[in-house]
Amino acid sequence: MLGNVSMGELLVIFLVVLLVFGAKRIPEIARGLGTALAEFRAATREISREISTEATRPTVIPKPPIASGQPVPFETPPVQAPPSSTA
Repeated sequence: MLGNVSMGELLVIFLVVLLVFGAKRIPEIARGLGTALAEFRAATREISREISTEATRPTVIPKPPIASGQPVPFETPPVQAPPSSTA
């Protein structure tokens, strides 16, 4: 689509932009577009970084909660034999 634009047509487009916005506003517009593009790229990198870290994070399966009214499982500690006295 833009492959058929000649140098004369680009010159006419530039002159129209210069007349519409003025010489003082064109650098401000270009600076604003550059800042917006830099912020967009930074946001894109941040999103792709979050996606890649989320994909590599191991999946943790939570244990189901114990319903009320059910006994709570409890493990008793092992019983040790009393020390023997040998004299």
